[in-house]
Amino acid sequence: MIYSVEKGEGALRLGLRLDKWILGFTRRMSLRGKIVVLFVMILLLPTLVLSSGAVYGVIRSFHRSYVNTAEEAVQQTAQIVDFSKKSYDLLAVRTATDGELIARLGREYADMTEVVDTVNYVDRTFLITSKYLPGIADFRIYHTNETLVQDGQLLWRPEDRMLSGMTERAWYDEAKRSQSPLFWSSVPGNPNQSVITRKIIDNTGNLIGMVYILLNYNAVFGEVLDHPFNDGSLYIVDDAKRILAATDRADIGKRLQLQAWPDGSAPAAASPEDGSVVDLTGTKDMLMTRPLSSHWTLVALMRTKHLDNQNRTVLILIVGIITFFLLLSLSLMTTIVRNIVRRIRKLGTRMADLSRGEFEAAVRYSENDELGELENRFNSMSERLGKLVEDITKSGLAEKEQAFKALQAQINPHFIYNSLGLLRWRAMDADDQEQIRIIDALTTFYRITLNNQISVIRIRDELEHVRAYLDICQFRYPGRVRVEWEIDEEALDFYTIKTVLQPIVENCYLHGAITRRPGAVIRIAVSREGGVMRMSVHDNGQGIPAAVLRDIERGAHVGKGSGFGTPNIKERLALYFGSEAALTIESEPGAWTRVSIAFPACIAEPTIRREA
Repeated sequence: MIYSVEKGEGALRLGLRLDKWILGFTRRMSLRGKIVVLFVMILLLPTLVLSSGAVYGVIRSFHRSYVNTAEEAVQQTAQIVDFSKKSYDLLAVRTATDGELIARLGREYADMTEVVDTVNYVDRTFLITSKYLPGIADFRIYHTNETLVQDGQLLWRPEDRMLSGMTERAWYDEAKRSQSPLFWSSVPGNPNQSVITRKIIDNTGNLIGMVYILLNYNAVFGEVLDHPFNDGSLYIVDDAKRILAATDRADIGKRLQLQAWPDGSAPAAASPEDGSVVDLTGTKDMLMTRPLSSHWTLVALMRTKHLDNQNRTVLILIVGIITFFLLLSLSLMTTIVRNIVRRIRKLGTRMADLSRGEFEAAVRYSENDELGELENRFNSMSERLGKLVEDITKSGLAEKEQAFKALQAQINPHFIYNSLGLLRWRAMDADDQEQIRIIDALTTFYRITLNNQISVIRIRDELEHVRAYLDICQFRYPGRVRVEWEIDEEALDFYTIKTVLQPIVENCYLHGAITRRPGAVIRIAVSREGGVMRMSVHDNGQGIPAAVLRDIERGAHVGKGSGFGTPNIKERLALYFGSEAALTIESEPGAWTRVSIAFPACIAEPTIRREA
């Protein structure tokens, strides 16, 4: 115990002496010199000593790692394939061993009611069962009961229809001859599909039907087998050594030959030129096999011709990289340290300028390191301080200006309303009913137009606004334009944005030249279709030229109206309804124009969307 304590104290004294020597050695050095010395002592010399032995170890371990990785990948693939196979097998077995199904398939039917009951039972029970797993392209239950119908959905009888590359009778007879109650097979001529067949046997051991499941190859095996290794291949073979799935789908349906199988069976005699055989008995590449359930086998073929080249490449790369970076890192370290010191001093100088009130002081930076982040934050702080001082100076003037604008916004509508009211009283005194109607239309029109407190209104109010505008136009152009209304009364209480229809109607007069057309008609329609409100304005004016219409759709043209063009309406629709709203324009030059608007039906007042 005393010896251990003395040994610990000796190590502590040795560590203190070493620290003192290192500090004394580097005390008079600059920051750059200290880092260079540390770099040489801690990184350069140990790297040169250890790299010579490490290179040899890396090459040897690279091969072992490659083999271990390949074995693990093959094992994981085998587990995935086995699990997938068991899942589909279980679905087929559960269907074929259902007691009620067996009883119903083996019964003789004399009453159509019993037949319908059986069909309903099968559809109700197994139609959902067929959807349990992905990749099931077809699910059928075949039977040979002459007293039971085939409904063409789940219940079938084997006939001469084509099924998976052969007739139903041929498939059914081949399945009867199979020694296994359940087996998988590929579809002849179609490597993108596989078939699961399960016999349905009654309690006496008699075959009364078959379960047929057609699988989509991509959903079951595609993701696992298509790209298993770099320049490698995977094969899944059954107990007859026939390939059920493979990386190269052209090999599906062929027989696979190996020098030795996991069950000890010898390769079957076949000519190498036989196109129905994939012979791997003489391959120089790495072969791995893993047994699966139901006597299946997973065979993995991994190309090793690149392994030696990779080893040689890795050796050259390691030696070259070590040499290059050891020579380069010393000069880079010096440059980095010099850059850090320079940037720290520059940042200190700019901070001193900021302390004197020079808020425009900024640090130019281009690096995205920690110092760059600090410089960026310093620039942001300097800019915000300058803006804060400027904002404080301007805040008083801004408040006064806003107060004046608010007062002016209140005065202008009141002045107009008061003037219109005065004109109405004068017209009433003169008993001029036409002037009264004009003034009432103007009052209704400006009541909505000049109300800056609202942005959305009910559809009935928007239509009232349009009617007021049309009344004014009818006084201006008496008898020239007929207005037709197609209004769904159930849509009137839903919300829309303010002044969405009036600019479109105004375009009929300004750009559609509707007043110069004989038999001029403006048709305004509003309807609700489920959760969508639809508005449209149709006129038989002069239409829009195709080039102008393309500009309007691209937003390059102001639109048909002045003040409120289609871009303005689209922007306001998107502001409240997002991408669910749409404005479309159809026109035939010289004949007609139709502007349609669709947006969600809102019984509650919509608000501006955040994403807008």
